[in-house]
Amino acid sequence: MKKNSVVGVFLAWVAVYALFSILKPATFLSLSNLELMMRQSIIIGLGAVGMTYVIISGGIDLSAGSVAAFATVCGAATLNATHNPILALLACVLAGLTSGLMNGLATAGLKAGPFIVTLGSMLAIRGIAKGISGEKTLSTGEDSWMFHMASALSPSQKWMVLAPGAWLWLLLVGLASWALTHTTFGRNVVAVGSNEHAARLCGLKVERIKVAVYSLAGAFFGLAGLMSLSRTTLGDPTSSGGDELKMIAAVVIGGASLNGGEGSLWGAAFGVLIMTTIGMGCTIMGIPNWLQEILTGAIILTAVALDRWRASKKLATV
Repeated sequence: MKKNSVVGVFLAWVAVYALFSILKPATFLSLSNLELMMRQSIIIGLGAVGMTYVIISGGIDLSAGSVAAFATVCGAATLNATHNPILALLACVLAGLTSGLMNGLATAGLKAGPFIVTLGSMLAIRGIAKGISGEKTLSTGEDSWMFHMASALSPSQKWMVLAPGAWLWLLLVGLASWALTHTTFGRNVVAVGSNEHAARLCGLKVERIKVAVYSLAGAFFGLAGLMSLSRTTLGDPTSSGGDELKMIAAVVIGGASLNGGEGSLWGAAFGVLIMTTIGMGCTIMGIPNWLQEILTGAIILTAVALDRWRASKKLATV
């Protein structure tokens, strides 16, 4: 994605933030509100990192929300059994990685469309999460550093400016962005998404790349689940419902093409911030939840329309 496009998404976020700052300066224009905004962006933001790779590769993953919920259950169950937060963290990531690996193997092995494959896994993985938890939320009853990753900063932590989870998100966006443009794997992902047939002719192992991409995405969905567990301290098999749509919308708002071959990690991050800012602004303005849901749907439709417009404009210049 061109640098100017990322700048455009950033400026769009600044404009939205400025609008609500003008409308509600006393509550919206503050450092504490910005810190809250970043905390509320962590879950979708981490998931959007993985979703960006999937969409750039020419795929889609509808199971992201279910994988995140599955990760919260695995993390909570591990923490209750071992009382070790490190193992719980690893359980969340491993749950996501395994789910992504299964999606990748099914997509590559069955030669089936990722929409159908991940639609099926979306239902299956959430069902597994409910089975493990006995169809109820798992309370951890622990007081661990895990539960401060996405929580408000205490007075003694104000020097951090942002919650640890927010810093982790920004760090991973930077690393994933660098990997996409400066590593062979990243260039191969773009090549597969741009033209899968040409990538095969060039000798790329397309199936292996797809498996790697979905596995990587699953790991990020697992991290999103970890942040959900950190925020609520619960392993909830019903959580993160619809989060995959928000991730997809943020990635497309950030400049990715649903046809594959194009996208930006930083663009997706600003896309997440745009959606979060609008949601927080509407809440502060007292706009009812049902209207906010309509607005979220409109944002998703707008993102798709922008993608179609960019695609048609690109074709017109060829």
